[in-house]
Formats: sequence, structure tokens, C-alpha cells
Amino acid sequence: MTRPRAVWGFPMAEQHRLRNEGPPEPKTDRARAEDKALADSLSALAKLSAAPLDLTEMLTQVATFAVQAIPRADGAGLTLLEMDRADLIVKSEPFVRSIDDIQYSIGEGPCISAAATGQTRRSGLLADDVRWPQFGPRAGELGVHSALSLPLLAPTGILGAMNVYAHAPHSFDQRAQQLGENFAVSAALAVQNAQILEQTARLVDQLEKGLKGRGLIDQAIGVLRRRNSETADESLDRLKEMSDSKQISLAAVAVSVVEEAIRRGRAAQSGND
Repeated sequence: MTRPRAVWGFPMAEQHRLRNEGPPEPKTDRARAEDKALADSLSALAKLSAAPLDLTEMLTQVATFAVQAIPRADGAGLTLLEMDRADLIVKSEPFVRSIDDIQYSIGEGPCISAAATGQTRRSGLLADDVRWPQFGPRAGELGVHSALSLPLLAPTGILGAMNVYAHAPHSFDQRAQQLGENFAVSAALAVQNAQILEQTARLVDQLEKGLKGRGLIDQAIGVLRRRNSETADESLDRLKEMSDSKQISLAAVAVSVVEEAIRRGRAAQSGND
């Protein structure tokens, strides 16, 4: 029996696939239009880093571009997991907020599953989906029957998830999932960069407030030292006692001491006048 000859430049596995399956079918007009929509969305996504947007505005734009990139999507939301504060949740359409509120109120749904596992979750008929017996029927009551939840993955871990919804049943097929996952790769990078910038700005603000608070505390210590003829350590201990008794921060106590000193000084000057 004559063995099939290997063709130079093609791996043997690929040659067997070509013999068995033949050449790939040409793309349809719809497939070309979907590819263009994804490319346009990725291009718009790449420009977000230069836009003067805060983190919430930027995430909302990402959700909006996801609707454009994924066929038959009616709306999308994005949940960003935060370590030191409440998770940030945005949406492209008002109905998305209603759907996501159901998920987070009962602790069940495709977004929660995608964020927890790092794997895509897809459903074509939420009302009958046994994976989310509480969430699915309630989403169906609101007229939302299809969901595609895509984890946002970064080298540091799972950033959150992107939730894409459609009113019609069975809206998202394997092709839609593939396009969505391609978009999610770039979206995760954009989201991570925006999150880092926002966290950096927040840290700088906290440091500036801390320095300002330290300066006020030093001023208050000076006021108490002059008023009570005591050492700096004794004045600091006095401030701490006031903070504990009033159950307010040390900086807030310092502000009250300095403001009182200013009022006394003005009153004394008015009396002299």
C-alpha cells in the first residue's frame, strides 16, 4: 500500500487534518461583520488608556464595547473585585443593574461562578438552568434569557468578570463565546492598568492626608505644651486620651485643639483692641 507523502513545511498532524477535513470554508458575510465588530471594539479599547476617565467611567466604556464586540448582546456589566473596599459594579444598560443586583443579593449566578472559577459561563435559557436555580427564574421574569459571563484574568489572578446578557433565548453560541473570550483578554489588560492607576492615585491622596494630619498633630502638641507647660510626649499622651474619650481620630482631636487656640487668640486680640 502506498503511504501518503509528507508535504514539506506542514506538520504531519496538520496534513492528516487537511486530508480528512479539506480546506476551511470561506467566511460568510456575517462572520466577516462579526470579526470587524470585534476589531473595532478592540481598537476603541486600546484608546481608553489615553482618555481622561476615572475608573468607573472606564469600566462602563469597556462594558459598552463588549456589547458591540459580542453578537446578539443586548447589554453588559462588569464587576471588578476590590481587596480593600466594596466591589465595583458598572453596566452599559439599566436592565443589567437589575439582573446583577439579583445575583449579588442571593449569591448565585453566572457572573459569580465565572469570577470564582476563572472559567466562562454560558446559558441559553436561564430560567431552566439547573446551575442557578434561584437566579435563573428571576432573570427570566425580567425578560433576560441568555447570559455569557467572562472572567477577567491577569497574571496576578482574577480581576473580576464581564457579564453579557440578551433577552432572546439561545443568543450566544460557541462563536459568540469565542469572540467574547478574545475581547476579554484585552479588556482584562485595560482594566488592570486602570485599576493600578486608580490605586496609585488613592495611595498618593492617603499619603498627602496623612502628612497633613501629622502636621496638625504637631501643631496641637505645640499648643498643649505652651498651655500646660509639659513635654511633647506628655502633650501627645493628652491628645491620645482625648481621642479615646471622644472616640474620634487623633487628627480630628488635633484639629479641635488648633481651632480652639485660634479662637482664643482672636478673642484675646479683640479684647485688647
